[in-house]
Amino acid sequence: MVQEKAFPVSWEQFHRDARALTWRLAGAGPFEAIVCITRGGLVPAAVVSRELEIRLIETVCVASYHDYKTQGTTEVLKPISEQVRHLGGAGGKGVLIVDDLVDTGKTAAIVREMLPDAHFATVYAKPKGRPLVDTFVTEVSQDTWIYFPWDLGLSFQPPISGAPS
Repeated sequence: MVQEKAFPVSWEQFHRDARALTWRLAGAGPFEAIVCITRGGLVPAAVVSRELEIRLIETVCVASYHDYKTQGTTEVLKPISEQVRHLGGAGGKGVLIVDDLVDTGKTAAIVREMLPDAHFATVYAKPKGRPLVDTFVTEVSQDTWIYFPWDLGLSFQPPISGAPS
């Protein structure tokens, strides 16, 4: 049995990482709008929109994790509005796409197809999906599971070595 690598992220760490993402994005604009990929992109989009003073925020709702642990079929539940899709031309130039994580790249590829000229940013990236994003903060291995603060309560974490403490 392969042991999954756990990467728990606290609210404070996530806020620092989202601000670090914003620092990297500051020179990449200007951006007229943010499209956040729900649900994971909601929190970093809030931080980025505040820091870059972007008021036009749209969502694209894509579901791929159906039981929180395994990726299934990818389904667009709500597309991007026509108003935002046509900013800067049909390709979305001047639009910033924000998500918490790019994993396999399935979701990113769908959204990238909707806005091929947009700038795509994620807080975290895994190797399979990394080529689809323009800006990210931290890369983790493909076999790492990121535990985001909105999915966690306070609980014991076993040692990384797997040995009992």
